[in-house]
Amino acid sequence: MRQTTILSALLACTFSSALSAAAQTPSAARGGTLPSEIEISPLAPAENELALANPKITWRVENPFRLFIDPADTVMHRKLAARLSPDERKSPILSAERKLSERMQDGWAAEVVDKTCWNSAQNKYVCPNADEPYAWPKSHTVLAEVTDLPDPGSVTCTWTSVPTKRLTNQDVTAPFSAPCDQAARLEVPYPDGAEIELQIGGRLIARTNAKVTDLFIVGFGDSFASGEGNPDVPVRFSSTRTATYGMTKKGPQRADLMGLPARVGPWSTIGDRAFMKNNARWHDQACHRSLYSHQLRASLQLAIEDPHRAVTYAGFACSGAEVTRGLFLRYKGNEWVPKPPDVSQISAAARLQCGDTDAPLKDLPEAYHINGKVPDLEGTVVLHKCSHKKARKIDLVFLSIGGNDIGFARLLANTILMDQSLLRRLGGWLGQVHGQTEAQSELETLDERMKALNRAFHGVLHVPWRQSDRIILTAYPEMALLGDGRTVCPSGNAGMEIVKDFSLNQARAREGVWVADRLNRKMAASARKHGWRYADAHRNKFIGRGICAGFTEASFSIADDLRLPRNTDGKWVPYNPSKFRAYASRQRWFRTPNDAFLTSNFHVSQSVLQKVLKFQRLRWFQLILASTYSGAFHPTAEGHAAMADALAEQARAVLERYGQGVNVETRFVSDH
Repeated sequence: MRQTTILSALLACTFSSALSAAAQTPSAARGGTLPSEIEISPLAPAENELALANPKITWRVENPFRLFIDPADTVMHRKLAARLSPDERKSPILSAERKLSERMQDGWAAEVVDKTCWNSAQNKYVCPNADEPYAWPKSHTVLAEVTDLPDPGSVTCTWTSVPTKRLTNQDVTAPFSAPCDQAARLEVPYPDGAEIELQIGGRLIARTNAKVTDLFIVGFGDSFASGEGNPDVPVRFSSTRTATYGMTKKGPQRADLMGLPARVGPWSTIGDRAFMKNNARWHDQACHRSLYSHQLRASLQLAIEDPHRAVTYAGFACSGAEVTRGLFLRYKGNEWVPKPPDVSQISAAARLQCGDTDAPLKDLPEAYHINGKVPDLEGTVVLHKCSHKKARKIDLVFLSIGGNDIGFARLLANTILMDQSLLRRLGGWLGQVHGQTEAQSELETLDERMKALNRAFHGVLHVPWRQSDRIILTAYPEMALLGDGRTVCPSGNAGMEIVKDFSLNQARAREGVWVADRLNRKMAASARKHGWRYADAHRNKFIGRGICAGFTEASFSIADDLRLPRNTDGKWVPYNPSKFRAYASRQRWFRTPNDAFLTSNFHVSQSVLQKVLKFQRLRWFQLILASTYSGAFHPTAEGHAAMADALAEQARAVLERYGQGVNVETRFVSDH
């Protein structure tokens, strides 16, 4: 009590002469005539050792990553970033992902996925109980604190937020009083900001201007953008039960279809209702869009690097998408759901830009088929478009596209399907098999597709032509190179014995590497031509971490074991599948078919299977789906984190160029 009395008296005495004029002048009248923050002359140490020289207001956005409803989910990432070592901060997203994987056995996204501003039932971004469109925030909640006060817990601080542009006194936030060691939650209008004022003992102590920078980031693309292979809630397996994918109960069973890992749950038949209820869960189920996506992780990193920044992120990437079927034309995704995407990715972004205002459909057939060179867009392009005056400006466009345009899945099928396999005769797992010659032909048309896409970004989504570098294209990582950077994964079925027909062919894999290199150079050239940024710093980091990285005999860890657990004579070999952890740190940054089966375990319901596969003898096709459509040959969460670091690096350079950057010293800010 005595300390409080002495401090209050000293504060009153010291500040009265310095601030009497400011305290007697209403905030509205002061406007911008005074400094944004008042500095107080120090007390002589002999007068009172408790009083410090210069009380200051610090503030930060409470929930800078607006996709997450609960601020605690963003704070988790911010606190983790603040504790990284200098070496870890060179790759902050990858370093954080590894630490989170040690802490959470099912991955961090499992705790977050149900608390986001994405509504799957409506296929749109909307925050629960919000009175504003997701892309058009009216204000941000900030946490204000005072520093350089002695014994702040014994002093009461009174906080007020005064909008920079206000029409009436009702715009002023009601004063908030609490001990000075507690943060004050204040609403700051967006985009104009507010003045935060602090009083102690009825006198104005400090004032600062609080203006939040809110970045609007939109993500487009294919499975490498969506996060395929990394469900937010992975499948869990029984420690005792096994699954059999036999063709019929009559006659002997095939050994390769027996003794496989089985999901937990009360299901009785693979594909029945109870079985499907325990499917892997995704942020967006139809598109297999995940919170582990490198586009989302880069956006989250940008949000936590600046205490005065918020990020409004909207991802539309969909597994299987192409430039044409996906970005321009409606594409329903790879998984059957009651409510698939109802418009193309570009149209969805345009509608979001418009907020509560209608973004009407526009028939734009002549702009995008590039004189017939992109025939899929000839006479068929109808897109939603928000008027330039009403559309929110996009600060960054994240893009991953091109692989499906040249037949990524068909190339993979050619690489891993044995010559005499039934699947090769049927045409891959769900499509045509083709090799280098066919891919080369489709590579030739990629330039025109990218040109059409560039026109849409500028003409439909209103990215300024002079700011084309706000569009960042991400390179595909190396998938099959060993540590020397030259040798390709050897032939064999390591990592893919889940299906008898799978066996990697080294010669065809070498052709695939050649095609991938051509694709990379083509994408880099397109980015230069259109003025986009190209994020490719991660490619070398994937060397030695490709599809065959791991062990086929004795393994140091389950995560690095390339083998699939099987149950023979009541014993699991080489390990019990219930101990598999999808997000454990591992050497390989790509999902093998075995990994995919144990992570996503994609199956279709019995009714769908009966419609698609009429023959009883093909019911084992569920095994094909579970090992391919579950994200095989796609980056792990660590791989996405490495890609996100490369993407964030390019994004920082763009933001810096346009005055939206952040000082490197404030990039890792801890919570008080």
